[in-house]
Amino acid sequence: MPVAVAVLKRFICLVCFFVLCLNAIASSTNATRPTVLVAIGAPGEEEFGKAFREWATAWKEACDKAEAKFVLIGDEAQSSGSDRERLQQGLETLPKEGNEALWLVLIGHGTFDGKEAKFNLRGPDVSASDLANWLKPFQRPLAIINTTSASAPFLHKLSATNRVVITATRSGLENNFARFGGFLAKAIADLSADVDKDGQTSLLEAYLTASRQVQEFYKTEGRLATEHALLDDNGDGLGTPADWFRGIRAVKKPQEGASMDGFRAHQMHLVRSGAEQKLRAEARSKRDALELEIARLREKKSDMPEEEYYARLEVLMLDLARIYESRQP
Repeated sequence: MPVAVAVLKRFICLVCFFVLCLNAIASSTNATRPTVLVAIGAPGEEEFGKAFREWATAWKEACDKAEAKFVLIGDEAQSSGSDRERLQQGLETLPKEGNEALWLVLIGHGTFDGKEAKFNLRGPDVSASDLANWLKPFQRPLAIINTTSASAPFLHKLSATNRVVITATRSGLENNFARFGGFLAKAIADLSADVDKDGQTSLLEAYLTASRQVQEFYKTEGRLATEHALLDDNGDGLGTPADWFRGIRAVKKPQEGASMDGFRAHQMHLVRSGAEQKLRAEARSKRDALELEIARLREKKSDMPEEEYYARLEVLMLDLARIYESRQP
C-alpha cells in the first residue's frame, strides 16, 4: 500500500507540473491583457529627459487604471547591453498572438537622413526598418505610437492590417522637438477627451485631442507649427492628419479607393468603460470586426443598389446584436 500511495503522489505531482507547463506556454503565446511597452530615448538635455519621464509616468498611470501590463525601457541605469538590445529582447518575449493589443510607445528624439528614419537611443539607434522586422511575428492588434521628431517615415514602414500607427510628424524633415507625445500621454486616460461620450477615450480621440492641443500651443506662443501628427489604421501607409476629421469621422481620403482612417483606432481603448469590460475579449474582437465591415459597407453605399445595401447591412447588424446579447452579466 505505501508503494502504491507513493506512486500515486508522484503521478499527481507530474500531472500538476504538466498543467503548470501548459498554462505557462499558453500565457507566453497568447495575450490575455493589453501590454504597453514604453521606450524612452536619449534625452540629450536634462530638460527633455524630465519631460520624457513625465510622459512615461502618465502612460504608467493609465496602465494602472486599465490593469494593463506596463514595460519601461530606457530609464534604467545603463549596464551591460544597450537600450536597442533591450527593446528588441523586450518585444521578443511578449506574446505574439491574442485579442488584446500591444501598445508600443516611443518617446524621445528622432532623425531622418533622407533615406532612413531612426529613434535615438542611448547607444545604437533603432531604425524604422529594424522595428518593422521585429514586429513581423506579431499577429495580435498593435498600436505603434512614435512621438519623436522626424517620425513620419515610421508610418510608411510599419503600416499593416490590424495596426494603428501614429507619428508626431507628417514628414521626416520636421525634425524639431515634438510636443505631441506629452499631450497624447495625458489624453489617453482622460475622459474629457471622450468625443462621442461613451464613457471611454479611444486612441483616435486621444490622437485628435493631442493634435488640437499641439495646434493651440503654437498659436498661443505665436510660433510656426513644426509638427503635424498623422494616423494610419487602414494599412495604406499614407496617414490622415487630425484636421481631416469632423468629430470622430474622417471627411477626406488620402487617395481614391482607399478606406477612411480612424475606424480601427476608435475601437482601441486602453482604459475601458464598465460596459466595455463586460464583453469577453473574443466577443470584443468579433464585435470590432463586424463594426469595421459595417463602416466599409457604408463607405460603398453610394455605389450600391439600395436594396442590396440594406440587405447586407441587416445581416451585419443582426450579428452585432447577437454579440451584445452574449454579454456577461
